[in-house]
Amino acid sequence: MSLTAGSRPDGTRPPAAVEEPTVAVATAVTHERVPHKAAKASKVPFRVRLRRDRALILMTLPVILLLLLFNYVPLLGNVVAFQDYDPYISSNGVTAIFHSPWVGVEQFSRMVDDPLFWAAAKNTILLFALQLVLFFPIPIALALLINSVIRPRVRAVAQAIMYLPHFFSWVLVVTVFQQIFGGAGIIAQTLEDHGWSGFDLMTNASLFKYLVTAQAVWKDAGWGIIVFLAALAAVSTDLYEAAAMDGAGRWRRMWHVTLPALRPVIALLLVLRVGDALSVGFEQFLLQRDAVGVGASEVLDTYVWNMGIQNGDFSYAAAVGLVKGAIGVCLVLGANKFAHLLGEQGVYQK
Repeated sequence: MSLTAGSRPDGTRPPAAVEEPTVAVATAVTHERVPHKAAKASKVPFRVRLRRDRALILMTLPVILLLLLFNYVPLLGNVVAFQDYDPYISSNGVTAIFHSPWVGVEQFSRMVDDPLFWAAAKNTILLFALQLVLFFPIPIALALLINSVIRPRVRAVAQAIMYLPHFFSWVLVVTVFQQIFGGAGIIAQTLEDHGWSGFDLMTNASLFKYLVTAQAVWKDAGWGIIVFLAALAAVSTDLYEAAAMDGAGRWRRMWHVTLPALRPVIALLLVLRVGDALSVGFEQFLLQRDAVGVGASEVLDTYVWNMGIQNGDFSYAAAVGLVKGAIGVCLVLGANKFAHLLGEQGVYQK
């Protein structure tokens, strides 16, 4: 049997698709070069873009001014962390900064040697770890649950009920828990009416960290599902239909279609949550401080408030706040780097 050029030993020719990758690569390279040159040629000058987008710039200008005024200008006040700041040394607090003596890192040395600071830091880290484990997954689970509801009316009612506690103040949230779990609450009174001894969860220092976690879940878990529901809305129904045709059940579709669609959002919110690790709350703990004692309720935010506002030690409070902010930035950068190692975008791209 004679062989022709390009034929196999059995006399057949290889399929023409073998040469397609080479052609496809060449075509992709050609298309990749042409837009690059076209982009350089069609680059709009800055003045033209400024004139074109002046309406949008004017719309965002008030927001930028507010951001600068209330978020960036106050950062200049961190200079008092390196001073022995006395607001009464001058006619007003701003000019007092220029007249207060410099003490270098003395305030930071005080912070390191202060056992109350380390106790507050310990409570903060424990509460963050507990809320990360018990609170963070709940909005994801609620979003998956609501996304599985077929009837739009039932879904809307469920979302409204879950969103509502977010708009309650912490005063109202603590009051509701007091009326349910307090010594004179519904549960304690019901137990006493049936011959059992009542209890007062609101004054139990050993269970306080679980109490505040439950309060945070009840208040903000429903509000946290909004971002996840928006991510789920972008998932094409064709993916679910294709998975169902391949024999995937409900759990398989959730594992292989739904959760991969939520991975970028989960990574982003986890990075932001880790960066906010040292800010577990202020008003919630301040309201319940007298009920359980300082040892159980003191966190870094209440510690800064107590030292700065209550005791008037503004320089020391500024030093603690400055260290807290610096650690938060490092945590964000570290968590974002870890997200990049896992293949996610995080807060910003590589």
